[in-house]
Amino acid sequence: MTSALDPDAVTLRGDELPWRPVSPALRTVRLITLSVWLVPFVLAFVVLAVLLWPWFWIGAVVVAALLAWGVWLIGRQVSAISWIELPDEIVIRKGRVFRSLVSIPYGRLQYIDVQSGPLMRSRGIASCEFHTASPESGGTLPGLPLEEAEALRGRLAARGEAQRAGL
Repeated sequence: MTSALDPDAVTLRGDELPWRPVSPALRTVRLITLSVWLVPFVLAFVVLAVLLWPWFWIGAVVVAALLAWGVWLIGRQVSAISWIELPDEIVIRKGRVFRSLVSIPYGRLQYIDVQSGPLMRSRGIASCEFHTASPESGGTLPGLPLEEAEALRGRLAARGEAQRAGL
């Protein structure tokens, strides 16, 4: 982005840099996925409770509570994902309770995958996966608008080539 950004200002907690959030459409995609997995179980328990045995209501309540907790958790998780391009690295910040900060130097990038499944494509988002020589030093940035993900891949690939060439 700009060379005025101070890499020393990158912290797990602070907002002293212009962190960029991921698309809110990621929340929708994750909520749809959660619903596809849990709603059939709620419905099955309700049908079993009505037709066979009232004790199945307990299962329906437990799965409905899991669904409600998942909705709350997804909202918190997605809003906690942010990223920033610094002069020499891209930094990805995730998490509220268990925070992580991944810094990937451009010179270490080998390649960048842009992935978008059918549900993500329907919402116009994609994920970028950053690969380095070491599997531990890579990172993933989910939920970017598709055009932004493709532009980011191009920018970072060019920066990585320039840094590896010593320019």
